[in-house]
Amino acid sequence: MQLSFTAPMWQWAARQGDAWWFVTLPPEESDVLADIPLPPRGFGSVRVRVTVGATTWQTSVFPSKEHEAFILPMKKTVRRAENLGPDTLVEVTLTPVDV
Repeated sequence: MQLSFTAPMWQWAARQGDAWWFVTLPPEESDVLADIPLPPRGFGSVRVRVTVGATTWQTSVFPSKEHEAFILPMKKTVRRAENLGPDTLVEVTLTPVDV
């Protein structure tokens, strides 16, 4: 199963000077992940393999009540390698690992 979508990258500031960057999965893709019968993982996360541009890495997506969707953390190394900045539209290909 492979999901592809484009969504803006946004910043969440946990505390002064500590910023985390995310991409929110669209509702349809979030629903697909929510329906996968997987063993429970921390915070309801789903392990995924992600490709953005020429960069591929493995991480987890997490359900967000605030966004009513899964959110994808964007590592600094990926943001730099792909020249991604605030509100950049990010083309993402995502594959659940444990399916």
